[in-house]
Amino acid sequence: MPEPPAVPGSASAASLQHAMAAGTLTSAEVTDFYLERVNRLNPALHAVITANPYALDQARDSDAVRTASGPRSPLEGVPILVKDNVEVAGMPTTAGSPALLDGGQDRDAFIVSRLREAGAIIVGKANLSEWANFRSSHGTSGWSTLGGQTANPFALERNPSGSSSGSAAGVAAGLAPLAVGTETDGSIVAPASACGVVGIKPTVGLVSRSGIVPISAAQDTAGPMARSVADAAALLSILAAADPDDPAVPLIRSEARKGSSPEDYPSFCDAGALRGARVGVWRAGSARAGATITAVLDRAVALLREQGAEVIDPVELPDTEKIPLPEIGALLNEFKHDIEAYLAGLPSGRYRTLADLIRFNERNADLVLARFGHETFEKADATSGDLTDPGYRAMRADASRLARLAMETPLVTHRLDAIVALTASPAWLTDYTLGDHDVFHTSGPAAVGGFPAVSLPFGYVWGLPVGVSFMGARWSEPRLIALAYAFEQAAGTAVPASAPPHVVTGEPPRLAETLAPLPALIGTRRAR
Repeated sequence: MPEPPAVPGSASAASLQHAMAAGTLTSAEVTDFYLERVNRLNPALHAVITANPYALDQARDSDAVRTASGPRSPLEGVPILVKDNVEVAGMPTTAGSPALLDGGQDRDAFIVSRLREAGAIIVGKANLSEWANFRSSHGTSGWSTLGGQTANPFALERNPSGSSSGSAAGVAAGLAPLAVGTETDGSIVAPASACGVVGIKPTVGLVSRSGIVPISAAQDTAGPMARSVADAAALLSILAAADPDDPAVPLIRSEARKGSSPEDYPSFCDAGALRGARVGVWRAGSARAGATITAVLDRAVALLREQGAEVIDPVELPDTEKIPLPEIGALLNEFKHDIEAYLAGLPSGRYRTLADLIRFNERNADLVLARFGHETFEKADATSGDLTDPGYRAMRADASRLARLAMETPLVTHRLDAIVALTASPAWLTDYTLGDHDVFHTSGPAAVGGFPAVSLPFGYVWGLPVGVSFMGARWSEPRLIALAYAFEQAAGTAVPASAPPHVVTGEPPRLAETLAPLPALIGTRRAR
């Protein structure tokens, strides 16, 4: 059989769509390539917890639709990874825990239905920090009982950050051009930063949470992860839709929203958007970073000014240090309430309460608790789980008030389009004794307040990626995407398209092979 032609340009969703539209590639060929890539590289990366056995059939169906009536969306036939706390029919949804293996949730989350309607091909479920990093205060990001330890593609002994660890690592390593992650506080933007990809944490309520294993309806959101801002914007256009089963829908309908319809986010990708933009720099969020890391922020500020932005440096986000205490108190109560509501809705699950999950962990301690404990589960179970409890309501109100004050003070005082900060410290060594030891992360104010954020890579420190975040007012995704895209385009060669070939432990022996571009490889394979 003839060899499939090479994909023009980089292996972005846009370039794949172009090749399929031109007839030089089929979705079946592309999907087969990514499935083989997962099979070959995942034993070292542990980024994918389950491959989709129906992916090739779905890709062939996509090719048939394209031939008969044209693409349904810009993601027609494009492979995507979905985090394994998001329900996908035909595949288990486990949040990394064997407790959910027999839950019987053979159904699609609302956002997965949107992906299917758009013609996207779900090639697998991405590994994650078990229970989305809400099991232990000394947990290790990227580790789950079922998926093992996700490795950072830039250095396998380094941590990918969490909890959307597999989503970020999978995109960075070229296991799929796109992925869906979820975030409660930092779980999209932090792994995006650590793994050198783009992550968009939307305004809470813009993207449905139905069919997603929860932590807290007050802060949870799904969001896109990709190699470029344009690809992430294209995925957000599919994910963003009002879901009548999501309790945030009344918020969406009651709050004024500016900009064009959410279906058109790629249209905001404007290379000139920084010219005349007002941008504030939040330095205190990364105050614990050393001079080498802080120099990345200095270079980012210089680039913003070169592109014509009016930069206010620094700006203050007041009382951010006060946010974590009421936040964690509120999250513990919300998790008990929300996870038990989720468990109650499973068709055949044996576990209906948080106490049931704790007992499951204890019965299977040699397996489930081998790396770290479940003291966060125990603290959550000690709460009432009652969302009408006055003590809980006071904590949530306090956390939300502090977060909104922190974000809105500089945005309003300085009339800012966005707040810019380093996203998080570079990837740390994975350590099962001490757990995660990241030096800083800046996700809290936006996450707790429900504000959007876009993290994109901007250079390397010690060969490890460092991300820069653009954060803005609620529903300001169009403006943030425009600014992030302009920043990305201006950065140019400051951010290489693939990682430098660091020597890493395990297999494959060198990262250069892990990140080999799709065009160079697909042309050497035989079509099936």
